[in-house]
Amino acid sequence: MTLSSHPVEQWDRADLLGAVDDYLAALAARDPSGLVFSPDVIFTENNVQMRIGDGLWNTISAVRPDYDLKHADLEDGQASWFGVIEESGHPAILALRLAFAEDGICEVETIVCRAHELGPFPEISGYEKAPRPLLLADVPVEQRTPRARLISIADGYFDTIQLNDGKLFTHFTDECDRIENGLQTTNVDIEGYPIAKMGTADQFRLGQYIYDDRLRDRRYPLVDEEKGVVLAAGFIDHAGKVTDVTWTDGSRHKSIFHFPHSFVLLELFKIVDGKIAEVEAVFVTVPYNMVSPWIAPQPYLVEG
Repeated sequence: MTLSSHPVEQWDRADLLGAVDDYLAALAARDPSGLVFSPDVIFTENNVQMRIGDGLWNTISAVRPDYDLKHADLEDGQASWFGVIEESGHPAILALRLAFAEDGICEVETIVCRAHELGPFPEISGYEKAPRPLLLADVPVEQRTPRARLISIADGYFDTIQLNDGKLFTHFTDECDRIENGLQTTNVDIEGYPIAKMGTADQFRLGQYIYDDRLRDRRYPLVDEEKGVVLAAGFIDHAGKVTDVTWTDGSRHKSIFHFPHSFVLLELFKIVDGKIAEVEAVFVTVPYNMVSPWIAPQPYLVEG
């Protein structure tokens, strides 16, 4: 990959998304040598900082083409991709964020959800077709939301799920669905998970997620204003203290978290006319209360 001939701050959408394709091609070939990295590039995989060329670079066998969910932040020179990769033929869901500087790729943040993850994740069949059209569609100009407000709306989602007691701190469309690690968890039937039959806002109104103690180290590194998309990063911490859950309708349920536990996540929010219209998350379990390399990252030189 050669950087575009014009400065990064002048890159257009095609430049940024093309750089994602270049990165994925190099990753599939297990060969980062053709990419241009900043000397102080920061690279993480599942919240662990490592050298470019390590981790998934050693094990990937393919990038599947069908699910190709890309976004671009023209203001900050960033791009993202959600899709499916394979390791020795075994599929996994990958969320990728890249940031670019004049001297090359300066940030690479990845989350790889493999088959051993907690619960029913990942659900690869959810990524066997193209992404939901709304996630890729331009937001009509009259329904677009300013950048700062887009971030505020996404942050309100995390405020809503943290210590969820039935109050909403953001706005949703009636049709808003959520996909988590390829599994749709709203408006569907999932055995043993009755709340999945409900819509996103109604789930939160019941207070199902009271056991989500903290949504911490929140970051909003990518905002695609044309598409109305915010890419958020952070952690969900479960202290494990809340095992018995009483919904706001009075019914009683059990939390699956009866032990200290944390997820690290990359999560997309599609926002139209000031309301969250789609949610898509990729997350994996990490040690409880694990710190983020992105809060105070240190340079980790490119291998080789």
